[in-house]
Amino acid sequence: MTFTQSEYDIRCEWGLRGAEAIARHCNAVIVVDVLSFTTAVTVAVSKGGMVFPYKWKDDSRITFAEEKGAILAGPRGKGSHSLSPASLSAVQSGQRIVLPSPNGATISLSTGGVPTYAGCLRNAKAVAAAASKHGPRIGVIPCGERWEADSSLRPALEDLIGAGAIIQHLGGSRSPEACTAVRAYEGATSSSLIDTIRGCSSGKELLERGYDIDVLLACEIDSDDAAPILCDGAYQAAPERNTAYPAALR
Repeated sequence: MTFTQSEYDIRCEWGLRGAEAIARHCNAVIVVDVLSFTTAVTVAVSKGGMVFPYKWKDDSRITFAEEKGAILAGPRGKGSHSLSPASLSAVQSGQRIVLPSPNGATISLSTGGVPTYAGCLRNAKAVAAAASKHGPRIGVIPCGERWEADSSLRPALEDLIGAGAIIQHLGGSRSPEACTAVRAYEGATSSSLIDTIRGCSSGKELLERGYDIDVLLACEIDSDDAAPILCDGAYQAAPERNTAYPAALR
């Protein structure tokens, strides 16, 4: 029980192992991958689309997309849809997208039967409100990135800031980890959020690859009302009432 943060209502832990540690002890989980999985999901769902998360580079993804009647998103710059949020801004209502990613998608698929949401800066207030309907115990998972050499976790500043943006809207007692995320968000917004995100490692990586637009889209605070929930294997708009989704056990 040491790592479940069960003494607190609002919990925050990093990456896949963090999700596995706290998800089953929560009423709902919010996955945060600002650059760029959950931002991309939020953009697509706000347009009426559905997004199926899928494990990164799994060779069965092509067959899976065909079975779901969905478009398979590719790497940035290849094809009409990708992890680039800008590429999903033209998604049409009812369109289905399979979106593989090494962090956000993989972690989304690890939470079992716990109600799972995609959260980011764009929908911080909306996703906090939707997740809170399931109960007081909310787990917020900043995904982080992976080091290329060995795929180990690299904590990512933008995800900590995104987690803090969401947590500030959640009531109840906060774990020290959750409090730290809020302080990171407050510190970033007290000066220039966009400069902070552009200047951190993940932001610089996207800028160097020519995806400045994706960084700009990711930094638009509360610009979307969508609260994508993972239902039947796809992120889609959360219903107004969430009573159909059972609360997790402490």
